[in-house]
Amino acid sequence: MTRLPREFFARPVLDVTRDLLGAHVSHGGVTVRITETEAYAGDQDPGSHAFRGTTPRTAPMFGPAGVTYVYFTYGMHWMLCLVTGEPGVAEAVLVRAGEVIEGQDIAQARRPGIRERDWCRGPARLAKTLALDGSHTDRDFCRPALGGPPPIELTVTAGIPVDRALVRTGPRVGVSGPGGDGTAYPWRFWIDAEPTVSAYRAGVIRRRGR
Repeated sequence: MTRLPREFFARPVLDVTRDLLGAHVSHGGVTVRITETEAYAGDQDPGSHAFRGTTPRTAPMFGPAGVTYVYFTYGMHWMLCLVTGEPGVAEAVLVRAGEVIEGQDIAQARRPGIRERDWCRGPARLAKTLALDGSHTDRDFCRPALGGPPPIELTVTAGIPVDRALVRTGPRVGVSGPGGDGTAYPWRFWIDAEPTVSAYRAGVIRRRGR
């Protein structure tokens, strides 16, 4: 199947985040149908890593559309983001969850003792099932290559588009915002009644003690 072109990703992040539902992401011998995504919008978004500007960690988000941003969190997990929009705006889509549709034997070996619906039910699980880590950040996954970041053997293809009537939106998982519950940013998209979608958890505002 043909890769999604760079032009697909060089659009506003909310459009790409919604349109990635049903697309396929492949790496390490496993293909996953994307069932849940979240948008992050740089300096317009307090929940984004790039809200306060460029750092060595977030530099890939400020690059061109069609490169990866793979980051480490909680001291144990990798997460996969796909950079969107124009260079310098730091927009990206977090691939939150999906269904393994090819390479089930490989996925099972990477996720022993985990039931199939949970292999990619959450961004950390998805990255582990696809065998992604920090060496895969700032890598070009579109063709033709940019001539900048080295390419990666990760592909994103169209899959089967999801009926808009089945697309749901809501607050991002674990991200607080104005009002404390993240509802000001309903930037999570998922397929209704899809069992691989991760469980919702509201963000928590940590307040300093007196």
